[in-house]
Amino acid sequence: MSIDSIVRTEFPEGHVVFFGIDGKIIMTPQSYEHSSTIKSMQYDTVVSLGRHAKTPSDVYIDFPADENSAPDLAILRQDARRAGRRYSFADVLLISEVVSVSSARKDYDDCTAKYGRYDIPIYLVVDPYASEVVVHTEPTGSGYATAETHPYGTGKLPIPLADGRTFVLDLDELPLPEPETDPS
Repeated sequence: MSIDSIVRTEFPEGHVVFFGIDGKIIMTPQSYEHSSTIKSMQYDTVVSLGRHAKTPSDVYIDFPADENSAPDLAILRQDARRAGRRYSFADVLLISEVVSVSSARKDYDDCTAKYGRYDIPIYLVVDPYASEVVVHTEPTGSGYATAETHPYGTGKLPIPLADGRTFVLDLDELPLPEPETDPS
């Protein structure tokens, strides 16, 4: 697909579109729950780490072997510098993925294995549908040695980062999915 074609393409409303360096186009639906959960976590990063902390959301991070990722939220070292247009996985202190209906297996299984393999110190799976956050620590070659589950509504969760800062995730403020209503 040419750049011209991409620019003129109307992608479906409510989808996030990623363009891979290998020519792949990835479209994924983004629900209100997904978006508002990311917004809530971004707010917590500002409160915990300051306005200018390096906390990209849905921004590609370079991983080896063309396994680039655009996590829902990442917290980077303060001294992280881009190599070209992207940050490296080596700069990442924490990655968080928000589960959506279509991404549960990827977020719980595939990403856990991948981020552990690349030694990401902390991986959070934030699941609005199960109303819980799973904190993975102690990366291994195939995942993480430790996983602790924290239910929504249980206060503030301090998460110590490898650089000495602490990210505080407010479990009381993570949004729950709204019940579906009958449109008729």
